[in-house]
Amino acid sequence: MHVGWDWGNTTHAVSVIGDDGHEVAGWLSPHTEEGFSKTLARLATHGCPSDLPVAIETTRGLAVDRLLAAGHPVVPIHPNAFNAARPRWGAARAKDDPGDAFKLADYLRTDGHRLRTLRPTEQATLDLQALTRARADQVTARVAATNQLAALLAEHWPGAGQVFARLDSDIALAFCERFPAPHTAQGLAPARMRDWLARQQYSGRVEPAVLVARLRATPLPASRLTPEIITVIVRAQVAVIRALKTAITALDTQIAAAVAAHPWAPLIASLPRVGTISLGQIIGEVGPILERVTTADQAAAEVGVVPVTRASGKSHAVVFRYATNTRARQALTFWADNSRRASPWAAAIYDQARATGKRHANAVRILARAWLRVIYACWRDGVCYDATNHATQTQVKTGQTHNLAA
Repeated sequence: MHVGWDWGNTTHAVSVIGDDGHEVAGWLSPHTEEGFSKTLARLATHGCPSDLPVAIETTRGLAVDRLLAAGHPVVPIHPNAFNAARPRWGAARAKDDPGDAFKLADYLRTDGHRLRTLRPTEQATLDLQALTRARADQVTARVAATNQLAALLAEHWPGAGQVFARLDSDIALAFCERFPAPHTAQGLAPARMRDWLARQQYSGRVEPAVLVARLRATPLPASRLTPEIITVIVRAQVAVIRALKTAITALDTQIAAAVAAHPWAPLIASLPRVGTISLGQIIGEVGPILERVTTADQAAAEVGVVPVTRASGKSHAVVFRYATNTRARQALTFWADNSRRASPWAAAIYDQARATGKRHANAVRILARAWLRVIYACWRDGVCYDATNHATQTQVKTGQTHNLAA
């Protein structure tokens, strides 16, 4: 038997079909504990959970976690692939939740041998992935909050946004906290600025007179808000940024501890210019892919550092791969771009790609694919990366052509 699960935020549609393609049972399940318990118990009446594979259009979420915990093989189906297969059940492409559940089960029945079964990620990798993703979300929120503060200052207090190079730095936030509105800095002379910087333990090399000059060189504000209101909203935004920075610092500490405890972190910890955060992101995002693939080429496709070839008749195109794990691609390419500044081998691959006319992003993906082969070999063989050994075994030939990453 085969099961199709059309998931939703409030209601799930479930369909069970036999090997002949006829529906044996179908029902709607509310997104509640009672709904999950009854659905899993009802599925158990149709056979052992290990013999009842479930097709679903996602790779994560509460429904997937509960199915895996119950012992069901979970087969994720990409929404694009499922949508492309809809005409086999009718040219009208009719759609409803119970119908989609049946179609998912039928798709699993006919094409299941071509689909991969979702394997639970190792707990250490899953925890590290959650930490790095949470950090990425907080960094995004910090950037957004900093941009909001910059826009706020540009409208109501331009000088405060130009004194220091980084608006989200501790000293810049302290300045906005102490001088949140134009009237609070009217008597700010170089001597007073020097005293304030000393109290803040400012370690910058810019003279107080220069900082004051930057403040005075900005246009005078003409805000229609009262100074009291400007003070309130600026300090409120400063508090948001500080809270986000505190959260990021706490996550950095947790990520460092998780990386140190991860069983395969030592395998790639010696990669050139891979810091703790980048190492955590690579393990958390690329690690689950390495756990299930069987070849480096398969890993490269799932990470998205190889293009898609579309050829038919006289038409032939090599295009960018959109259907991929974007977080894994971002983690790997971000580090790969940084690695070429410390690895002659990486720099040579990047330079060769650029010499053939590839854009920066293309060249970085080509380099990321080369590094992924190294990482896969370390993972497969359980051998720690050794830069010296890598240099002696690798020959980068002048003019060597790499498959292009679109």
